[in-house]
Amino acid sequence: MRNSESNESTHRTTFLRDIRYASGPNVCTYGSLEIAGGRIARIYQGDSRPNKDSSGIEINLSGFLVMPGLINAHDHLQFALHPRLGNPPYRNYVEWGEDIHATLADVINTYKQIPKQVRLWWGGIRNLLCGVTTVCHHDTLWSELKRSDFPVRVVQQYGWAHSLAQGGDLIEARRATPQNAPFIVHASEGVDARAQQEILALDRLGVLDANAVLVHGLAMDDAGIAVMQERRASLIVCPSSNHFLFRKLPSSKSIHKIENTSLGSDSPITGIGDLLDEIRFTIAHCGIDPEKAYRMVTEAPAKSLRLHDGEGNISEGGVADLIAIRDTGERAAAQLSGLSMVDIELVLLGGQVQLASDHVFGLLPSHVKQGMECLWINGILRWLRAPVSLLLREAEAVVGRDNAYLGGKPMQSSQL
Repeated sequence: MRNSESNESTHRTTFLRDIRYASGPNVCTYGSLEIAGGRIARIYQGDSRPNKDSSGIEINLSGFLVMPGLINAHDHLQFALHPRLGNPPYRNYVEWGEDIHATLADVINTYKQIPKQVRLWWGGIRNLLCGVTTVCHHDTLWSELKRSDFPVRVVQQYGWAHSLAQGGDLIEARRATPQNAPFIVHASEGVDARAQQEILALDRLGVLDANAVLVHGLAMDDAGIAVMQERRASLIVCPSSNHFLFRKLPSSKSIHKIENTSLGSDSPITGIGDLLDEIRFTIAHCGIDPEKAYRMVTEAPAKSLRLHDGEGNISEGGVADLIAIRDTGERAAAQLSGLSMVDIELVLLGGQVQLASDHVFGLLPSHVKQGMECLWINGILRWLRAPVSLLLREAEAVVGRDNAYLGGKPMQSSQL
């Protein structure tokens, strides 16, 4: 994998003019943003405008709503190119894993032939395309995920184990977790007694505390909810993954009663597509309103994953991880609830343009466009700061030309 060329724009002041920006799920304000050194240096409200210096970059986004970049609390980035795998319904995750390795080993082995670093980059791009700027990868933090030119931010400080049944020594994994970092583990992923008892089993091991972040919690009962509340542990739900595997959805009781609950896309092996697909699915099927869903992909994961750089928010001094969509005049939560990948027209990561629609690409200065390549996905074009052509060639060398899918969506490096 090549290194991306250094983007000169990260060393310049960038002005986003004439926007409406979201400072919360229900609060949007007209104004402009000044970005310097990768951070939001100043927010101008109303008609107050910054004076552009000669070396600054100005992007007029009149008619757009700018929101904080989304935080995907749970993904397995190496599986972004995979199809859904399984013959559901199952009783628990162990049963699912045993089944797919017995019946779909040829499919699994095919995708393993794609170099891991290529698969990881596609995992980053899958998140970038839907407006995610920070993702938590539930697996080993491979060196590729530490690169400064990776398409999105990957949480770097965490501890993890796969699960109670498949995670090895959870006590040692918890001890190895950096101080004040999240400890992440799958738990209660299933519908049987085995899955239901996992929360209490984790508590008996002493790994359930305020830094614990449990993923799924599908079989959680009132006793499980109570101990999660007592330990002040966090929860991440992945409803479409649960519905696919077990024909069951997380209870709205657990989502609302556990103080800090976030939303994750899971991987395409079980999930519906990307994080925006997951947001729409969750609102439609889990009794979650748009405001709650907005918080589940911004402030809630920022808290549970111990992010301290202003992620999930638009505020002066915070990191300039931002997305822009066409403004309908509605509050941010209402607009987010109906978005799909086609609606994300600009993504900034630390003030650097990582993604642009063809329209927004045309608004950018030529030096900002350097290092960006186009990708056709699901019938739309997006310009990405990634080696798209190389990545697609590497994937198609294994799966065949025009047979590469990202989160279930077909893609090409150029339109036929």
